[in-house]
Amino acid sequence: MLGKKRTGFTMIEMLVVVVILGLLATLVVPKVVGQGEEAKRTATMVQIKEIEQALDMFKLDNGFYPSTEQGLDALVQKPSMTPEPRKYREGGYMKKVPIDPWGGPFVYRSPGEHGEFDLFSTGTDGQEGGEDKGKDITNWE
Repeated sequence: MLGKKRTGFTMIEMLVVVVILGLLATLVVPKVVGQGEEAKRTATMVQIKEIEQALDMFKLDNGFYPSTEQGLDALVQKPSMTPEPRKYREGGYMKKVPIDPWGGPFVYRSPGEHGEFDLFSTGTDGQEGGEDKGKDITNWE
């Protein structure tokens, strides 16, 4: 039987492909894996901007920001404690108070130390303050 042709890959060809895929994975995976936390930080900044807009609408209608005691819930339901809003918008200013991407609540203080109100997420560590990746995401920075 002359000229019988073999088809398929040899073991060496398969090993070369596996090595190339391994090299590509070592270059690409570290860059992709770190993007999850950065995406959460970006999403948190967007949420803070949305809450700020709702707070500004509350102030435009009522002449003041909700107090710390009234909290962000004042954007969803009309607060009954003083100071009571006089021109509260029917349906509120938000459908619900969001939680940050790590499952924690946003911290709201009015009056704030950095402006009329402080609004922030405690981020990955769930603790106020922190540095580097554990740093809070705030409305004043």
